Amino acid sequence: MKEERKVLFLIAVAALGYFVDIYDLVLFGVVKAESLAHILPNATDLERAAQGKFLFNVQMFGMLLGGLLWGILGDKKGRLKVLFGSILLYSIANIANAFVTDIPSYVVIRLLAGIGLAGELGAGITLISELMPKETRGYGTMIVVTFGALGAVAASLIGAEGQAVAAFIESLSGWKPANWQVVYIIGGAMGLVLLLLRVGALESGFFKQMDQDKHIQKGNLKLIFGKKENLIKYLHCISIGIPIWYTVGLLVMNSADNFGPWLGVYDISNGKAVMYCYLGLSAGDLLAGFLSQWWKSRKKVVQLYLWFSLAITLFFLVYMHNLNNSAATYYLLCFLLGAGTGYWAIFVTIAAEQFGTNIRSTAANTIPNFVRGSVNVVVLLFSFLLSLQFNEGWSALIVGVFFIGLALFSLSQLKETFGKDLNYFEVS
Repeated sequence: MKEERKVLFLIAVAALGYFVDIYDLVLFGVVKAESLAHILPNATDLERAAQGKFLFNVQMFGMLLGGLLWGILGDKKGRLKVLFGSILLYSIANIANAFVTDIPSYVVIRLLAGIGLAGELGAGITLISELMPKETRGYGTMIVVTFGALGAVAASLIGAEGQAVAAFIESLSGWKPANWQVVYIIGGAMGLVLLLLRVGALESGFFKQMDQDKHIQKGNLKLIFGKKENLIKYLHCISIGIPIWYTVGLLVMNSADNFGPWLGVYDISNGKAVMYCYLGLSAGDLLAGFLSQWWKSRKKVVQLYLWFSLAITLFFLVYMHNLNNSAATYYLLCFLLGAGTGYWAIFVTIAAEQFGTNIRSTAANTIPNFVRGSVNVVVLLFSFLLSLQFNEGWSALIVGVFFIGLALFSLSQLKETFGKDLNYFEVS
């Protein structure tokens, strides 16, 4: 009973950590225009936009580095250390971000924030997968991602209403921060408060058992990239996650500039579009978790969500074009697009369940971050098609059909992992 309480406590900590993780991941998009206007008051809109894209790419590069760093550390030093180390790093980076005054410091801090953001989810999912009974661990990962996705909603709401907090800070200290500074400070403070809960958190028994054997290779990348079978599984896992960030990173995050105007709606806010998308993602993850347990299958649920994503993408980009759409209709579509990506929890669980204990943390940390990084490839292909004189709708549709089709193929190549015993090791 005491052990069960500790597992439930760990799920709560991981869920709160992912909440702050998603908050930070999304908040840069929410406040980048305001922060850059403050830091670069004499720059043109185009120059600020270019700096914003560069800073986002730096953050995503940091997440790729962090995925490797935290993943290997999780297999070598323990999942719990990575869980809290990553939260500490991105919390400090958030607070520091509120005080940047120039672009070079902004770049360094977004790089550090990206590295920090890369570790929390993979460590949390790995811990839960190894601590919970194999028949019910899907519920644990479902709770983490369903609650964590609401961090995007918090980022959007706080990003719009930060002045009330600024006034409170001014009453205490005499210093009144700008709205974008408040958003960063709140994110950092939430993470630091979360660290106070670390007392009593449980380390994976599988890791403890492995750690006692000095002959087992831990966190060795050759076990993935040097073994053909594991490398193929690894690439297939990345592939099934790319449609999620196609939807979030291309369709939703470019609502104001591209897809709102494509549907004839010009009063769209990117922050609101992201908020409704993540509300849909949270609802989708909740349903996906229950379906996975009911059907006793991860693959069937992911397949269902991929087909739904394809259908709603076609509806969004083709059917709705040239209709008399409103902002309310557009945000409803963002919610449905988000719901179609609601297999994120199952996707990360599949990644963790594909590999042995001595390389599981590395896989569970790097695969989601390579998926997040894939948004650069998605946007590059979209831009390339635009340069060939395809319009925005058809360019986005071609990219979406390609990656969703690739995901369906990759899913067919992976073995079902529901109820799989995870207490085993990979050997070279």
